Amino acid sequence: MLVHSRKARWAVWAVFLVLFLPLFALPLLVLLGASFATHWSGVLPSGPTAANFRTATRGETLQALGTSLVTAATASLLALTAGTWAALAGAALRGRYRRLLDALFVLPLAVPSVVVGLSVLVAYSQPPLLLNGTRWIVIVAHTVLVTAFAHQSVSAALTRLDPSYEQAAASLGARPSYVLLRVRLPLLLPSLTAAGLCFALSMGELSATMMLYPPDWTPLPVLVHAATDRGALFTGSAVAVVLMAATLLVLSAVSRVRTRASYR
Repeated sequence: MLVHSRKARWAVWAVFLVLFLPLFALPLLVLLGASFATHWSGVLPSGPTAANFRTATRGETLQALGTSLVTAATASLLALTAGTWAALAGAALRGRYRRLLDALFVLPLAVPSVVVGLSVLVAYSQPPLLLNGTRWIVIVAHTVLVTAFAHQSVSAALTRLDPSYEQAAASLGARPSYVLLRVRLPLLLPSLTAAGLCFALSMGELSATMMLYPPDWTPLPVLVHAATDRGALFTGSAVAVVLMAATLLVLSAVSRVRTRASYR
């Protein structure tokens, strides 16, 4: 913190807490409280119970959690593969061609996700690419939405990469494929953990999913929306907490992988 006075540091921390608690922490804490409640008492939930979590951890909800995990993991791996491939290919481009490639991957972020969902629905509802009504159309939409983050992360890492390692390997007779697999990709490994961000975004995606999901492939955010829409606010809060906990567990695991990769 670039503040040397003790009073100034306390003032900065006070401003941070005043802004952080109401905007970020308080809504999540209220959500957590609502997941254990049965009714409202004033502005806060009350009536402690664990019944909401019994509903949120069995039957349809548990199946939806598995659906979200599979969708997010598959979309993240596809996004990481496509984003890394495009970033490596784009590193050899210059000028407007590279800017065009970057714009192509950022485009899904520049429009509402419901537009991406509609475009995927229109594109894959007719032969020969008929995916409408299958789980794959949901996975494709999620992949399109999160690939930009993988591409940008790897592209940024490539600009910071010291070329001397690759040059040294090539001067010793290493083939380009060997340099890529044994030198370049290991150096990029910390940036490849952008898959964690892709996973988190996919787990929480709702707008595009609502337009595409088939009845036998219902992700967990859809159940959260459905529960709150029919007035089951406390059950929906418990389902949302389960969703949040699953996402945080995966992000924690990815963070540990990134930390180990950074010290290699």
